[in-house]
Amino acid sequence: MINYVYKVGGEKHCRPITSREEYVALCNTPENIKNWQLYRETGENRNKHALLQVNYNCQVPEGGLLKGIRTVSPFFFYDIDCADKEECRRIMAELVERKDELGLVEVSESASYGVHVVGRRIPGTTILENQVRISMLTRTEMDTNNKENNRVVFHGPINAETTPLLDDALFCESLTEEEAAAEYLRLKERERNGLEDVPSGAKKANKHYRPWECPLTAQTSPAPPTEQPEAEGNGEELSFKGIPYADIIREWWRTNGGEPAEGERNVKLHQLAVNLRSICDNRKEVLLEVMPRFGLEEKELRSIIDSACKEGPKGVSKKLSDIIGHLNASYDRTEDGEEDGKGDAQCSVSDAQWRRLPIGLRESLIGVPENMRKAVLCGVMPIAGAYADGVQVEYCDGNIHHLGLMAIICGEQASNKSVVKRAVEIWMRQLEEEDALARKREDEWKEQKKRRKANEKAPEDPHVLIRTVPVTVSCSTLLKRFKNAQNHTLFSFGEELDTLRKTNGAGSWSSKYDIYRLSFDRGEWGQDYNSEVAESGVVRTPYNWTMLGTNGSVRKCFQRDNTENGLSSRILISEMPDNSFAKMPKFGKRSAEDEERIQEAVTLLRSKSGLVDVPRLRKAIGDWVEEKRVEALRDIDHVKDVYRRRAAVIGFRCGVIYHLLTGQERETRGCTAFARMMAEYCLEQQIKIFGATLESQITNARDECLRQGTNHSIFDQLPPTFTNNDLTALKRDTMPRNSINKILSRWKNDGWIEKVGDHRWSKTKK
Repeated sequence: MINYVYKVGGEKHCRPITSREEYVALCNTPENIKNWQLYRETGENRNKHALLQVNYNCQVPEGGLLKGIRTVSPFFFYDIDCADKEECRRIMAELVERKDELGLVEVSESASYGVHVVGRRIPGTTILENQVRISMLTRTEMDTNNKENNRVVFHGPINAETTPLLDDALFCESLTEEEAAAEYLRLKERERNGLEDVPSGAKKANKHYRPWECPLTAQTSPAPPTEQPEAEGNGEELSFKGIPYADIIREWWRTNGGEPAEGERNVKLHQLAVNLRSICDNRKEVLLEVMPRFGLEEKELRSIIDSACKEGPKGVSKKLSDIIGHLNASYDRTEDGEEDGKGDAQCSVSDAQWRRLPIGLRESLIGVPENMRKAVLCGVMPIAGAYADGVQVEYCDGNIHHLGLMAIICGEQASNKSVVKRAVEIWMRQLEEEDALARKREDEWKEQKKRRKANEKAPEDPHVLIRTVPVTVSCSTLLKRFKNAQNHTLFSFGEELDTLRKTNGAGSWSSKYDIYRLSFDRGEWGQDYNSEVAESGVVRTPYNWTMLGTNGSVRKCFQRDNTENGLSSRILISEMPDNSFAKMPKFGKRSAEDEERIQEAVTLLRSKSGLVDVPRLRKAIGDWVEEKRVEALRDIDHVKDVYRRRAAVIGFRCGVIYHLLTGQERETRGCTAFARMMAEYCLEQQIKIFGATLESQITNARDECLRQGTNHSIFDQLPPTFTNNDLTALKRDTMPRNSINKILSRWKNDGWIEKVGDHRWSKTKK
């Protein structure tokens, strides 16, 4: 059953298409072919929306915005996004070859070189379950938004090239009225009771969902899940001796033949439960929390766990003991790292914090001394944000943000900044491999252009996507990269900040500092030259970067202009620990498995897209930034007041990356704690490195460079009743009268003080 969609008075209606001839005639009208070609040439949505619309996900009763659905369809629609035409044709050929195995009746090419698939729905199972099944069997990403009954599909012309499979069953196979009515009730009951055999992530909006990476199924209970304490209620924080059970289970599958294949699920899950019970105190409720489901309903999994726990624990098996030993070894810090970390606790990431980090971040810190771990985290955050460039998130103020981040890791000469470089290089591998092919195409084009004869037409610019650019890239080349970015985020890694400072020091190159400021929120930037040689245009600026440099190069790069103009507050800066007269640190090594897990994290971030809702994270960062506002107000600390705002944004974005890597449906307690930690560290470092320069500009007096601490708050130093002159005296006569009035007004509005006479104020008891 396939429906032709049309409009009546602005509303969408549909009617069945009953023959191949009618279907081909509707798709091959001159107007439809013209709009198909125009969309491919221009990419304009108005041409796409003018294409013929059809519907395959038919179910009764009438489907909301789509009027006229009359029966349950035995078919379902499945959509595959492809990188280009070649991938589209390759996937279509593979699907046609497996059509009988997969139960397919149509395979066609979309206007944007994706693949549209129509398959037979297994009776008694929902559209979503069948989409997940095809995704698992073909290892192709699915769009979870395509499961609605009223989902329409834009269809192009039908010919042997665009539609290699079109089975007549699509027009003649249908259910009787009685069968359709019974099927409708069965499917609704299945959805209502939570019986769909799909991972929980399949029910969230995700255009690039990979169900084979998310084995846990949705709960089968019809009641909504109750709120539980996080220490007990999510797999990420349940652990044995500090090692998350999720890591133990992942390592178990890796060393014991992999995850269960069809036909061995129950046997392998029983073996896993028998081994895990020894480190769960034989507690069935813990096993039920940590065990993977692989499609099992709650009752079936509980039966397996009951069977595994019949006998008392006999001690930890050798296999499990070896796994725990291996994971412990990968977690262990070096002796020198532990020793150095004791004197720099505010800049360290403890073992307990490290072990709670999600995949990718945890492996990035393997072998890194404790007091250098935050520097490594700061270094990898921008590249992680660049990979998750399809994600949007609502910030505390209601605005939509992307994950724009810029980091500088600074330290004196030979301060071990290379520990950050080694981690970032592992994260960059996928981008560099893809860019190598793109650069090869661009080099070939340049060579053809150079070799052409005077009267020959220049070869067409391939407009390749290159996402990794050197920090010394010219503004013209950077503009070109932005124009070809296809909404992706560019990334740079620079080993010497001084090199950047020298190249960005004069002429048009100096405008790169403007680009950095704009890139934090994907602002617009451009240039316009009356020349065919120079690149012109106005573009968005999605650009993340990580740079290493000495303290001296940071001071030279962030003098008056770059401190006051907002660039300094947009930087996630980290200073390497002071290693004066310290012993040489010893660094551990990451195994091939550790590096592979970082690549898994990269793949996970690249699969994320759309608006991600993080209410817990918003509340945590909102509370933090308010705490810092109060602190700054009590101290009349303008530097803290300036830097707290974007430090909160940076911490929030780091928390979003953490959340994406956990794979959890909602933010964990570890996620919110991580976001606050990064915000606090960012603020601390910005004030430490840039604070004096900014303060001197605000107060215009050298002796105001040193900030008052919270223990010597300006507000606390004032007597219970004071005058404007008392406040001015504490600020050493450097603050203008209007600024004094603003502070008094803010204190009054917050209920800290009340007016008792002309220029006289009294502290409230609040």
